[in-house]
Amino acid sequence: MIEYYQISMRYVSGEILTEKGFKDGYIEFQNNNILDIQFKKSPKKPIASGIITPSLINFHTHIGDSFIKNKNLDLPKDIEKLVAPPDGLKYKLLKNSSKKEVINGIKDSINLMLKTGTKTFLDFRENGINGINLLKKSTKKSNINSIILSRPKKLEYTSEEINTILEKSDGIGLSSITDWNFEEIINISKKTHRKNKIFAIHASERIKEDIEKILDLRPKFLVHMNKATKSDLKKVKENNIPIVICPRANHFFGIKPNYKLLKQTNVDILIGTDNCMLNSPNLIEEINFIRSQTNIFSLKELIKMVTITPRKVLNLRPVIPSQNQTADFIVVDKEFKRVLYAPIGSVIKRDDL
Repeated sequence: MIEYYQISMRYVSGEILTEKGFKDGYIEFQNNNILDIQFKKSPKKPIASGIITPSLINFHTHIGDSFIKNKNLDLPKDIEKLVAPPDGLKYKLLKNSSKKEVINGIKDSINLMLKTGTKTFLDFRENGINGINLLKKSTKKSNINSIILSRPKKLEYTSEEINTILEKSDGIGLSSITDWNFEEIINISKKTHRKNKIFAIHASERIKEDIEKILDLRPKFLVHMNKATKSDLKKVKENNIPIVICPRANHFFGIKPNYKLLKQTNVDILIGTDNCMLNSPNLIEEINFIRSQTNIFSLKELIKMVTITPRKVLNLRPVIPSQNQTADFIVVDKEFKRVLYAPIGSVIKRDDL
């Protein structure tokens, strides 16, 4: 049984992820604070043994879609029909949904992330300032960290609206250059960089898009790049831009990341769970889905894509903090199928509006 709440002095043991790889050892902690980390046998019986990593970071979600999953709809397996702004089915469902319905869906996804080891997620937040406020209200009583990448309500640049949403969020996360007039995106990108905020965008998800235009936007990261060529990926690597892959969401639409090219070009890879109407925001499941699709990446490489690499991209401490720091770690079984321990905060209640 997973434990979530503050506890007395305990020990966990196993393979601890460090910047130099995995090393056998134990962590001693009390009241959610680390007392000691040693790379030797635990002096007392551990409450959990397995793979010990920092809490996971989900680098791409659309968490506002969560409520749609409960409708049991026969969703179209066409990206444009389902998720392309402004007329995709999800935008129609969002427009006709109640605030309570959307918030409860978001809370369900937050609780699932906490239970499965994710403490930080980056959300592409639709619907302008209203979408930002909705997510902030949903996460207010949770210990989860949300990095909000907002977008304007319409596919157009309005200086006043962009100023407002940048003031209230961590940056901008747009659909793709195919959806927009490119000059509008350029203006949004320039303003985002002037405000020293994150700019990110979906790229070459279902069709190959112009990599030079994409790079002109100076994105912090790109999402998907399924249809990118080797030359495209090399240019992304040369510009030190990481790529977020979302294989379960791609699979729904009959698409697959080009794992071989990603490996060959050595781009930095992050992992996201994408649309919460299609998949649970469970990174353990996402990693195991990737393992079912390819053996190009080892389990330990995949684990780093949701722990060390995203922390470096976000300029956070890359590994489990040392003593006298918050116990920001999880323990997963040796097959990386099930979270055994996650001292990262309590769940939040639905209907708490």
